[in-house]
Amino acid sequence: MELEKIRNLSDEELAHHEKTTSEQLFRLRFQVSLGQNDGVKKLRQLRKEVAQIKTVARERELGIRGALRDTSAAVESKKGAR
Repeated sequence: MELEKIRNLSDEELAHHEKTTSEQLFRLRFQVSLGQNDGVKKLRQLRKEVAQIKTVARERELGIRGALRDTSAAVESKKGAR
């Protein structure tokens, strides 16, 4: 999933997506350890996706990205008011 799509998810969807992606990662790691699967590329992709989801969740928690969007919305509303 692309980063922009991840950013557009709600908090509940983000938590659900993190849970399902983590489960997929666990199962894939388990299969690789048993020698049933050779999905190194998929492992990297899932690890990256989990990291992106956690990063977006933490940004929201700290108000980093939300504050940037709020200020840009305020600038737009000021332009429209003139």
